[in-house]
Amino acid sequence: MALNAFAIDAMIPALPEIGKSLNIARENDQQLVVVAYFLGFASTQLLWGPLADRYGRKPILAAGVSLYILFAGLCAIAGSFPLLIAGRVAMGASAAVTRVLVVAMVRDLFEGEAMARIMSLVFMVFMVVPVLAPSIGQLILLVAPWRAIFLVLSCYGLVMLTWSWLRLPETLHPEYRRNLAPSEIASAVVASVKEPLSRGYTLALTATFGALVAYISSIQQIIADAFGRPEILGLAFGAIAAPMALASWTNARVVGRFGLRRVGHCATVAFAVVAITHAVAVSAGLESLLVFIILQGLTMVCFSFASSNLSTLAMDRMAEIAGTASSVQGVVGTVGAAIIGYAIGQAFDGTVRPFLWGMTACAITALIIIVLTEPKRLFAGPSAVGEQIEPHAAAEA
Repeated sequence: MALNAFAIDAMIPALPEIGKSLNIARENDQQLVVVAYFLGFASTQLLWGPLADRYGRKPILAAGVSLYILFAGLCAIAGSFPLLIAGRVAMGASAAVTRVLVVAMVRDLFEGEAMARIMSLVFMVFMVVPVLAPSIGQLILLVAPWRAIFLVLSCYGLVMLTWSWLRLPETLHPEYRRNLAPSEIASAVVASVKEPLSRGYTLALTATFGALVAYISSIQQIIADAFGRPEILGLAFGAIAAPMALASWTNARVVGRFGLRRVGHCATVAFAVVAITHAVAVSAGLESLLVFIILQGLTMVCFSFASSNLSTLAMDRMAEIAGTASSVQGVVGTVGAAIIGYAIGQAFDGTVRPFLWGMTACAITALIIIVLTEPKRLFAGPSAVGEQIEPHAAAEA
């Protein structure tokens, strides 16, 4: 998961330098360096999932990370903006294997509240990295050009490839192996879409992650242009991301006591309330950089509590087709979030208003979808399930 966070967030401080180096005419077009990665990330998930359901998690993970290393190197030597964007799409397409297989491997071993606890720890890693990545990107830029960031990403991918091959066990249950017959893949895809929890919570996550993509795409311009403080981008980004990591760790502690739905649904309500409050405050002329960091940090804390629980609920009934289901959910969520985030980012007009009202719309939409998905189980307490499926396998992992 950290491969993705570094690939996205380490680039943020380099966007202006990339724009100058590759002669990007419109400043907003720099956002494509981020958005292209998300689009590539969505493009291959339906490939990785069925392959992992057939051949196992470990060899498919190794193949995807190997390609990630290769395409990070391509980005490092890109001589034009179109080639860089193509390389970013390919990087995202390769890294998609991590999103699909992390979720599938956790689902192989856990279910219910136990799965939510593990997913919270996974998301904690995903949230801790943004605290560090922009600062690491800025440190690299102090001693080397922006291309060096991609070389660092390639080296980090090599470390992850070596570790996962030597240390990661195979988690796919032998009885769950599926063949690659088109009819069987299609039936698994249809099952993922037709199952109400999978469908509903995937759509809710799409809206939620749309807000995250908008934030990542816009934060450099917000700090540098709207507030005129480009020198503190890394500090501001870290100040907002650090509480997200703490929220993920806290969620792992409380979800077993209060339940997936109670924590996830309450967090989505809070997400909407804080987002609305922030947007109204800006519209009333009360915005400052400190206010932005505090309220945006609170908004993203709510996002952290919501995201890990909603993703667990989406996979709740998908054990037998975990790889394919994770792929389908990932494609829908990533494509939708990239489109939503790009649309919000392109509305940037030198102020934070378009971003904040766009985030508010995402939060409200997610809440409405949840209400429509499970109107009779809103804020329900812990379920009867939640035990580890294979304690020995989980311990080994």
